[in-house]
Amino acid sequence: MYFCLNLHQFNQINTVKKYFLFATAFVFSLHIFAQSTNPAYQPTAGQDKKAAKKERINNMMKMEEEGNLVFSKHSLFGFRLATDGYGIFYEKGKYKTNTKTLLYQFELNEKKSPKDHKVATTDAYGYTLNSVVIGKLNNFYQFKAAIGQQYLIGGKGNKNGVAVTAIYTGGLSLGILKPYYFNITDQYGNTVRLKYPAVIDSGYSNNISGAAGFGTGWSEVKFKPGLNAKTAMRFDYGRFNESITAIEVGLTGEYYFSSIPMMYGVPAKNFFFNAYLSIMFGKRK
Repeated sequence: MYFCLNLHQFNQINTVKKYFLFATAFVFSLHIFAQSTNPAYQPTAGQDKKAAKKERINNMMKMEEEGNLVFSKHSLFGFRLATDGYGIFYEKGKYKTNTKTLLYQFELNEKKSPKDHKVATTDAYGYTLNSVVIGKLNNFYQFKAAIGQQYLIGGKGNKNGVAVTAIYTGGLSLGILKPYYFNITDQYGNTVRLKYPAVIDSGYSNNISGAAGFGTGWSEVKFKPGLNAKTAMRFDYGRFNESITAIEVGLTGEYYFSSIPMMYGVPAKNFFFNAYLSIMFGKRK
């Protein structure tokens, strides 16, 4: 009798469990259904992030198809090779309209004279010692800050297209003249450092063993203020409008308020004009 009573109770408990599980599953299903149909349902933070990313990608693809540059600003850096030197630069852009951008540019360049050619020096045994620029007076570095405009001529049209923009800028230049020293071996075998034309006056112009190096001459630096202007065309072939991968070709004019002596025997001048090619990388936001 005791055994039968327990078995009966056991069956009742199993029945209650079945009804409880069924009821729980039913209520949970109703809750899920209500969430999926209720407009007030709020997704989780993870779902929000995924949805935002998907929307951003869709918008980016749409902009790629339309060729529009709908951003507020950009920043980029690049390298420049000019007919009279080379340098690096940084640019910030603030978008005014879909076609017009305000630009802020900063450059650091080294300019070279057309007569600036390195030659190898040798010792008495014919071994190459170093390379020097015979007749060089100064290294000429320049820092430039400019402001200007960029105009969109043609959008990319599609994701494999090229955006073409026209650019003009103007600003201030600061020329930096650092004396160029030569290592000279005198009659006693000692090394002395001289500049042109002191090299010629010393009588040891045939005993040049090399250049003194980048670290020499900074205590004698002279600063030359001036102005600069530029016009250019930029071709942006980046994969997405959010990124910038571009080539720029242009012309630059620079005027300094005092003459810039660079080479011995070559007249110093105030105005410099060059053509250049730049490659740049950056991001739009």
